Amino acid sequence: MSNDKRAASAPWIRTRLRTAPGAATALAVLVLVTAFLAAAFPRAVDAYESKGLRHDIATADASRSTVEIARPQPGLELPQEQREAETRNPELTRVGTALLKALPAPLRADASSVAYGVRTTKPSVATEPWLPRPDAVPPKLTYVAQSGLKDHATLASGAWPTAPDGVTADSRAVQGAVTEETAAELKVKVGATITLLTAAQEPITVTITGIVAPRDPKGSYWSADPLLRSPSLVPDPSSSFPVNFWTGTVLLAEDTGPVLLSTAAEPVVFWRFPPDPTGLTGPDGSRLTSVIASLESGPGLLKVRRIAGGTAVVGTGLGTIVEANARMRDAIGPVIAVAGLGIGSVAAVVLLMTGALIAARRRDELALMRSRGGSLRGIGGRLLAETAVTVLPASALGLLLAVLLVDEGRWWPGALAAAGVALLVCVALPVRTTLQHIRPTLHGAREDMVSARPSRRRTVAELTLLVLAVGAVTALRRRGTSTGGGTDLLVSAAPVLVALIAALVLVRIYPLPLRLAARPMARLRGAIGFLSLARAGRSSAGGALPLLALLLALATAAFGGSVIAGIGDARDDAALASVGADARVSGMGDRATLPDELVRTVSGLDGVRDAAPVRVEYSVTMPEAAAGDGAGTRTDTAADTGTAGDDAADADDAATAALVGVEPASYARLARTHGLPAFPAARLRATGPSAPLPEGTEAGPERVLPAIASPAVAARLGKEPRAVRTLSGDFRVQVVGTTAHVAAVSSTNFLIVNAASLEQKAPTTLLLAGAPDPGKLRAAVDENGKKFVVQLRSEERARYVNTPMQAGAERIYLAAVAAGAGYALLAVLLSLLQTAPERKTLLARLRTMGLTTAQGRRLLAFEATPQALLAAGGGLFTGWATIALLSPGVDLVPLALAGVAGSDTGPVPLRTDLWSLGLPAAGVVALAAAVAGVQAWWASRRGSITELRAGDSR
Repeated sequence: MSNDKRAASAPWIRTRLRTAPGAATALAVLVLVTAFLAAAFPRAVDAYESKGLRHDIATADASRSTVEIARPQPGLELPQEQREAETRNPELTRVGTALLKALPAPLRADASSVAYGVRTTKPSVATEPWLPRPDAVPPKLTYVAQSGLKDHATLASGAWPTAPDGVTADSRAVQGAVTEETAAELKVKVGATITLLTAAQEPITVTITGIVAPRDPKGSYWSADPLLRSPSLVPDPSSSFPVNFWTGTVLLAEDTGPVLLSTAAEPVVFWRFPPDPTGLTGPDGSRLTSVIASLESGPGLLKVRRIAGGTAVVGTGLGTIVEANARMRDAIGPVIAVAGLGIGSVAAVVLLMTGALIAARRRDELALMRSRGGSLRGIGGRLLAETAVTVLPASALGLLLAVLLVDEGRWWPGALAAAGVALLVCVALPVRTTLQHIRPTLHGAREDMVSARPSRRRTVAELTLLVLAVGAVTALRRRGTSTGGGTDLLVSAAPVLVALIAALVLVRIYPLPLRLAARPMARLRGAIGFLSLARAGRSSAGGALPLLALLLALATAAFGGSVIAGIGDARDDAALASVGADARVSGMGDRATLPDELVRTVSGLDGVRDAAPVRVEYSVTMPEAAAGDGAGTRTDTAADTGTAGDDAADADDAATAALVGVEPASYARLARTHGLPAFPAARLRATGPSAPLPEGTEAGPERVLPAIASPAVAARLGKEPRAVRTLSGDFRVQVVGTTAHVAAVSSTNFLIVNAASLEQKAPTTLLLAGAPDPGKLRAAVDENGKKFVVQLRSEERARYVNTPMQAGAERIYLAAVAAGAGYALLAVLLSLLQTAPERKTLLARLRTMGLTTAQGRRLLAFEATPQALLAAGGGLFTGWATIALLSPGVDLVPLALAGVAGSDTGPVPLRTDLWSLGLPAAGVVALAAAVAGVQAWWASRRGSITELRAGDSR
């Protein structure tokens, strides 16, 4: 019996696929693209999380990321031979190999850079007279006998240090080497000797036999302890005066560790394991944090001590690096979930629309089968088999493409997503079709939207969705996209729910304008307007499902575009706040002034539109806060911002401020060029008591300079003149206005005065507007010496796009915008194709009544216009409303600025991007008009007899 059924079902499937190969191919392509996107999304998230974790570990300082296991020197109670044996290479190698194997997964070490040996932890004073003494303080050196020196360095001069046979704690002569940087700074030459004292004050002679150059100076071998590579000039903590001394490291020959046991420099035995992040994935982050915590103070430490000794300790900053990466991932994840849920919902609705289109095209065929005794189970089974033959291979191919193109990430989330797409399509068509044929229906029944009354069930469903949407938006506004327990799907789905409610509301109110517009149209002589409105009211293309797809797609595209625009704006603002203008020239020291020749040369370079010389003096002590005047410092100016109460509250924090001397006219132009708050230059005019001083004249204490201050400084100074003492002169200032930002400094506390009124007028900074050539700008500055620094806004801006996690998340949002626009256009096309046969029949009938070809084209265009305008207008409103509602709860700092040292980490809210709102909406209208025009042109080429015979009751 089962064999007969299988034999009977095969011809049906082959016949259907041969009868409609175009529809089957189109469905397969749509499923393939959707399955690819569904499978690629989780893999792309895994990919940027994995690359971000590897990037953070690989780019971190080796002194932080390296896992070091160390223990003090062997106890004095042990025999000397045993103590010496524990510091020789064979024993160190044995223990290091065992520790390397014992590292718990997923922590893996870079075996090529593992180092071990004996080093001193207490610097020893080097009294050789030829060593440099900057402040008459001799240098202090550490000594290390570390493995692998020949593998990680090249010999620059001299010979490699060697260990004589039988080096013991009683040896008094060993060989060593230093790096090129150490030799240059400490004046060390080949053949020099350095004395290291034992605990009994006996000299150990260290002969420098060679100078080496590191093969990879930034690698963990040389950077785990930076003094191995480069000496450092450090302050003397024991001196009451600011004196400095040199400190560095001497590299002893391998296997000379026993000689350090006789010193009082507190030698330790160590093993360093630099992490190998190449095999790590994003999900390994939490396991890695747990493993590191166990090694530092847990079961892992007990295992380490069984191998390396009971006094061994584990030290590393790798856990801090992984935790910082996890915080960024947790902050970015909920924002990415908004894009994923939005595009996933659009894709699901479009797939349901495709099933509805196929069901509508086959309604008469299946009704005939039902009338001739076909069961719902039999019809549904045939449709399921027919759909599965097309959908399952397409889904598998989409999954394969996602795996090939996105080569990172776990396979099972993508496989589940692709399977979900296949299941939705395979189930949607049979279920929708069989439900339509549970009861016999009259052939050709009309579904007039104007006269249809929504059922109670629909009203209850819409109210339920409304409550969910309001709850999601309220939660997002209150707590943001990131919650303590991870991603909240209800919160992340808020844009989808807002678009859903908007679609249901628009479908409810859609008949009202049609009803109002049809009345005046009925009184006109022409029939085109009335027929188009009547057709638009009855057309299923304006139903809830097509409109929902369009609004979801447009809202998701607008949200994604706003995210991208907000990231770009935040990075532009941060770069401007850091540099102050398009380019900046300043001295290396705070007190370095710019020569007049340098200012003239740079201001005249090609590409420089404007230049503003500025004198900046940091950490100027402000007078004590004025009693009772804090709330009255606000003045009427376009630059005034903030509230008096907030200013008074911040007055105590403005004990020091930056003094900024400007040329009011040039600075006002520069502020206007870069979009900063309007600067009231007229209030700083140097007239009367604040007029410029003649050269060489000292200012008297009675001089009062008008000043523009930050809100906190203005609250501290009050309304009356206050005396300040600066390196630019002593004078009194009176606040005449406030502004929240100044281009010259990043400090929030500042005081702006007219530079011409200062005793010392020479600028310390030159701000440039324009796009000068970087090479020519730096060349012009270098002509005046190497003590000036050039900063470019474009270079500062480029720093914010270097982390794989941020770049990957940004690419996902770009893909979300593109996919949202594509699905929106596809939804328009599907909705118009669903009613295409009806429009063709309508034109055929009207042509028999005298309708011309031009009138037919206008009729179809006017019929498509209401739905297109409804979708475009609704999409614009939904996108704008979604961003306006959700922007207070969304902070884009992790996507825009996280991980960049010195960047502004203030809140970065969403903003509406007009291009992301307008382009997809305009595309909807344009596509609707194009499809209507093509249908009218194609219908005019076919004869009326053919169309009228094709459907006898349409």
